[in-house]
Amino acid sequence: MPINPKIIKNQFEKSMEKYNDNAVVQKITAEKLVQNLIKIRNDFDNVLELGSGTGLLTNELTKHINYKKYYANDLIEKSKTYLSEIIPEFTFICGNAQKITPLQKMDLIASNAMFQWFSNLEKLHTHLLNILQKDGILAFSTFSPDNYREIKELCGLSLEYRTLKELKDIFSTGFEILYTEEFEHTIEFSNPLKLLAHMKNTGVNSLTMKHWTFKEVKEFCEKYQKTYPHLPLTYAPIILICRKAG
Repeated sequence: MPINPKIIKNQFEKSMEKYNDNAVVQKITAEKLVQNLIKIRNDFDNVLELGSGTGLLTNELTKHINYKKYYANDLIEKSKTYLSEIIPEFTFICGNAQKITPLQKMDLIASNAMFQWFSNLEKLHTHLLNILQKDGILAFSTFSPDNYREIKELCGLSLEYRTLKELKDIFSTGFEILYTEEFEHTIEFSNPLKLLAHMKNTGVNSLTMKHWTFKEVKEFCEKYQKTYPHLPLTYAPIILICRKAG
């Protein structure tokens, strides 16, 4: 499915106020990412966070690492406001992560639950290599093809998620892979409308430009309830931490 950055930006901007209350799995992956990062290294001069959003990863990182300068990037300018409540001093870079050109080389580039939105990870990989210091660390989380399997089975809607093997194949060039993990986390809902609201409030309705009619929503809810009586929604996160090779 083609990814439209404008749609992603609009939908995430709309969801920001309710994002933290709904982003249960994104919070878990941020915690796991940082817990495993600091086992490898926790002192950095220049840190760049990609897709800072409402600051879930910012909060975890700044509590557990030592750093001199913190740079945060997001498509949405409003992200800066959320980060200002977490850290007193940082440099905000608004724009597409594939196109930003920081003036400093980075010792750490970190990102949580964002890489799935890039249609060309190979291009991103090259860009990140160029802005990392030698021995710099890249630490990110994303999702595998099993993510939202229920939605894919019912509606055929899915991003082109990469498998862990595919991610390792991409990031083993120019990097030494230090840590990988994949796991599943299922959330169950009391009714299908709450499931849809959860997806909307985490920006995931960016999966499609199409606005559902009342009839289509009703049909979806009935079909979901019949197919999955316990109303589960499966998340399938992947965590990858690597070091830039000489």
